[in-house]
This record gives sequence, C-alpha cells and structure tokens, in this order.
Amino acid sequence: MQRTYSIALVGNPNSGKSSLFNALTGLNQKVGNFPGVTVDKKTGTSRISDDFTAHIIDLPGTYSLYPKSADEQVTYEVLLNRNNAERPDMIVVIADASNLKRNLLFCSQIMDLKIPVIIALTMNDIARKKGITIDIPGLERLMGVPVVPINPRKNKGIPQLKKKIAEVQSAKIPAIPSEFINIAGITGDWINEVRELCVLPSNYGALHVACNYLELSYLNAAQRIRIAALLDEVGFHKGKIQAEEVMQRYQRISQIMQQCVVEVSPLKRTIQSERIDKILLHPLWGNIILLAVLFLLFQSIFWLAEYPMDWVESGFRYASGWLNDLLPDGFFKDLLVNGILAGISGIAVFIPQIMILFGFITIMEDSGYMARISFLTDRIMRSVGLNGRSVMPLISGMACAVPAIMATRTIQNRKERLITIMVTPLMSCSARLPVYTILIGLVVPDKKLVIFNLQGLVLMGLYLLGFVMALIVAKVMSWIVKVKERTFFLMELPVYRAPRWKNVGITMIEKAKVFVTDAGKVIMIISVLLWGLATFGPPAQMQAVDAKYALLKHKQPQNIQELDKEYQTEKLEHSFAGIMGHAIEPAIRPLGYDWKIGIALITSFAAREVFVGTMATLYSVGDDSGNDATLREKMRAAKRADGTPVYTLAAGLSLLIFYVFAMQCMSTMAIVRRETGSWRYPVIQFIYMAGIAYLCSFVIYQLFK
Repeated sequence: MQRTYSIALVGNPNSGKSSLFNALTGLNQKVGNFPGVTVDKKTGTSRISDDFTAHIIDLPGTYSLYPKSADEQVTYEVLLNRNNAERPDMIVVIADASNLKRNLLFCSQIMDLKIPVIIALTMNDIARKKGITIDIPGLERLMGVPVVPINPRKNKGIPQLKKKIAEVQSAKIPAIPSEFINIAGITGDWINEVRELCVLPSNYGALHVACNYLELSYLNAAQRIRIAALLDEVGFHKGKIQAEEVMQRYQRISQIMQQCVVEVSPLKRTIQSERIDKILLHPLWGNIILLAVLFLLFQSIFWLAEYPMDWVESGFRYASGWLNDLLPDGFFKDLLVNGILAGISGIAVFIPQIMILFGFITIMEDSGYMARISFLTDRIMRSVGLNGRSVMPLISGMACAVPAIMATRTIQNRKERLITIMVTPLMSCSARLPVYTILIGLVVPDKKLVIFNLQGLVLMGLYLLGFVMALIVAKVMSWIVKVKERTFFLMELPVYRAPRWKNVGITMIEKAKVFVTDAGKVIMIISVLLWGLATFGPPAQMQAVDAKYALLKHKQPQNIQELDKEYQTEKLEHSFAGIMGHAIEPAIRPLGYDWKIGIALITSFAAREVFVGTMATLYSVGDDSGNDATLREKMRAAKRADGTPVYTLAAGLSLLIFYVFAMQCMSTMAIVRRETGSWRYPVIQFIYMAGIAYLCSFVIYQLFK
C-alpha cells in the first residue's frame, strides 16, 4: 500500500501555525501522542486538489532547531530522523511577516535539511500596521523556495497555498534550494564523514547529529562510537560552531531583508496591540482588569446559565414523571428511573455552565489576553519559586487538570515543572463546577449584594481560594525541592485579535460533548452500580426490615404513607451502600457530613462530578415519593436522625472547601504518574491534598456550626 503524502507544519509559537492547521484540515483532525513520548500529536487530512489528498501533521512550535524542551525535541527527531514514521515529504514553514528576521532564521535552518519547503507568510496585516512592506517575489527568489502570503483566520491565501503544495508535490516547481550557508566551511571536511556514516541528505543534518548524537534515539551504538571518536580527533566545539552558524545565517538574512523589506520608519510604529498593552499590562490597572474579567466570568456562569439549566432540569423532571407513570412497578422501572435517569440528570443540568466556562476561556485564548495573564502574574509566580511559564498550566487547570499537567512540558526547569505538576490539581477544574453549583444553590442565598449575585461571588472566591493555596504549597515545595538550575521567562505576546466566534461556538459544543461522553460513561457505570448497592443488602438484614414494616403497616394502616417513607430510608441504611457509608461516618462526622455524603466522597474519587450523580441516585432510591422533586429540593429537605437539616450553612461550606482542596480524580493521578515516571509523586499529592482538605473543612465547620 502506498504511503500517504505527508506535510508537516512548523513554525515559531504564535506564528499562526494552529490556525493554518485548522484551515487545512477542518474537522478531519485528531489528537494523539507521538510514539514513546507524552507530547500531543495533531494530525489531519486535507484535500489539496481534486486528485491529491495529503496527511497534515502539526509539529510543536519551536524557535530553532536546537531543542530545549520535550516539545522541541519531538520536532527535532521528526525532521532529522529519516526512519521516523512521521518524517514529512514536505514542510510548510509558517513565518510571521511582522517579525520576519527572527522567523527567517528558523526557515533557513529547515531549508538546509533538504526537504521540500514552502514558506507561508502570516501576520501580513500586522506587518502593514507596523509600516513594513515585503517584496514577495523578491523574497521568494532570494530564499530559493515558494513564498505564499496567507491569513488562515480569514481563509485568505489558502487556495494559493494548496496550489503551490500541489506544484511542489508534482515537481513542477523546485522547493529544495542550495545550502543557505556553507556548513562545511564552518566545520571542516569531517562533516562529510558524519553525513555518509548516518546516511543523511545534508551537511546541516550531519552537524546536528554531531551536536546531539548522544540524545538522538535513531543512532546505533557503532555510529555513536565512531562519531565520538571523530569529534575528539578534530577538537569539535559545539557552542563555537553553533554561534558561528547563527551569525552567518543572520548575515545573509540581513542582506535579504535589505533587498526585500521596506520599513516606513526605523522605529517600530505603535500599533493597536501595544496601545492596549499599556493598560492591560499596567502593574495596577492590569491586575484590576484581570480581577474584573474573572469576576465577569463567574457571575456569568450563574447568570447566563440560569434559564437553560432550568429547562434541562424541567425536561428530566418531566421524563422521570412520564416514565414513572408509563412503566409498571418493578425492577426495570426502578433501575431506569432511580438509577440511570437520576444519575444522568444530576450531571446533564450543568452542561450550560460547562459550555459558558469553556466559551470564556476560548475567547481569552483567541483574543490574545490569556498570554497577558502569564506576564501579569509572573511576579507572583517568582515569589513562590516559579515563573510566568507556570501560569498557563495553572489557568488550563480551570478546565481540566489532565491537559494542564501535560502542558507543563514546555517548562524547561525540572524543579519548576515538578512543582507546577504538584499544585495544578488545586486549581478548580470544570469537574468541580457541578459540585460547587449544587452546594452553593443549597446553602448560599440567591440574592444581590449591591448589583452582584452573591452566589457568583462565592463561586469566584472558591476559584481564588484554590489558586492561593496552590501558591502557598508551591512556596513550601520550593524550599523542599533542591535544584539549582535557573530559568528566565521569555514569551512573545501575540497581537490582539477579535475572537473567532465560530471557533468559540465549536469549542463550546465539543467540550460539552467530551464532558457528557467522558463523564457520562463514568456516571452511568457508577450510577447503576450505586443503585444496585443502594437497593440490595445482606439478605438477613433486608428481610428483617421487610418483616418489621410489614408488621407495622398491618398494625397502623392509617399511617401507611409515613411508614413507606420510613421503610425506604431504613432499607437504604441497611443496603450495601448504607453499610459502606456508615462505616466511614465516624471519620467524616467532625466535618459535618452524614453517611450519604460519605458514599459520595468514595464514589467521586473516580471523578469529582460523580458526587452529583451519586446524590441523585441515593435520594431517588431513598425516596420513591419524590420523583417530581428536583435534586436540589430533595437535598434541601434531607434531615438527620434528630430532625435537623443535613445541608446547613456550616456543612455546605465545609463540603465546598473539601472539594476545593481534595484530590478526587483518578485520571489526574494517572497523568501525574505518567509525566513524572513515578508513583511517589501522585501518592504525595493525594496525601497532602487530602490532609489540607480535611483540616480546612474541619475548621470551617467548627467555626460556622
């Protein structure tokens, strides 16, 4: 079978590479991992012409071919290893026209690997605003490869790029230039021996093998031994040769820029993004605006989601009542209504809030504001032993800790990466949102504080509390973890752009789908399992309960309705679930929790959002007269044995604090194990987070009870 023609997209971060990937592949894309590593691999297919479909791979963004992180190492291995299954037949280098000199350095390095290259020139509108004019035909002639100006966000230039790709693929136009600089002139003739030994198409590829032969996985022992001996013979100095290479590249790039690029003024014009940054990155006003943005986000989660949540809740209430009336009493009806439907309804009602959360996050990312948050918080991060590069994983943790922890691969310092991994789960993820919402709705009054919703203020406080605790733990860990390696936070700020509303909408829908399918699988399994545990129990105990209430109903026929309620409650207490809950109740009673909450704490270790599904199942099984009541109404009516409410202000706040801090997620522990290579770290993480959660919940309950 003939291998599909493969095209790799490479470029600096924030150059428009991801936008081009989306424009070329549309919905025909998927995300996986590169073989042997945990770095994301985005691939897709694109119809280039009527008879030509190509496999597109979006390689991690990098500034040069000298890797400093796991992501850059992947790009390096893919481009240099001729035996790599991902090695492309063609490379499209995305270059930022508004910062052309630096981008051409990376372009020239890629060109010298002797793989067909096309330069896709992005950010042309920004270049024009800076007063930069680029002679495209002249640049194409001097670089020796096709150059196509594009704007993937607006789908401009994509047909022209596809046409160039088709022409290069069919060999109608050349795309492999002569050497950009004379590598052998820098190194000496010994580079030819390395090239022949490793069967490489270019001297530049051979230079990279000489620089990194110990790290490159595709070299065998004999090749490494010979290269080491050869480099020792010639007195190879890696740093000196790399510096000479970069200097010669910039000399030629400067000559090309003189001929092809015209700037209206030698001083870079102040464009709109820079004017906005004077406000948004201001030490005082920038932080005030950031707090206002977060405040708006959490207010909106309650305000905008109120009506759709009511609609979803009413729909499930109607469906539950309809099925209850339609189906005959028995095992199947009980399983369907009180097991499956109750569990699903407990989570589906929160889909509007999840969509709003991801919608706001996407808008901040798409507009370029998310990167500014890293700079605003860099000073705070440094005070606790981290830097601004740790902010992006922490912010991503508001959506989900799993991809957030994977995002720490861009942190080069081992100490900072480890600490970031260890504290990221303290950030309140979307899985906590259903728990926060149901509990805030129970114990916090739905009223205005001046013009602000009190429930929204409490929600924002919970998110900030997780962030503050993450900073405190990071500071403590920075004292414990001893690594002397120093790093500097350098990040290029993307220009501000209007959000792509279509992209925001697609992201909201996709995240809702993922939330429903991923959480739905777990919730469905646990709901059915929990229904079984709550319905059945040790035969002797269950028979004793049946006999007791059969006798009571016979003696007190006038109290049958009240006796039925007591019968369901006692039957639940003597079920397997009840026994399990009562077993841990002594440990959680000081926190204000009853045995039903204890069951939810156990089941929600699979995933935090399962707490709501567990409550829905337990209160449905325990009260067959409440099919028309919502979960919040059932929980609000819940009483202890002494008649006092279960969900008082003290108990509700205690439970909220517990879920802010506790590690209730098996998936997060698994990804920490994979990223750190040891079970020691997830175990430490679980213990310290459980300890903080228990202690803080205990204090809160004792203060408010």
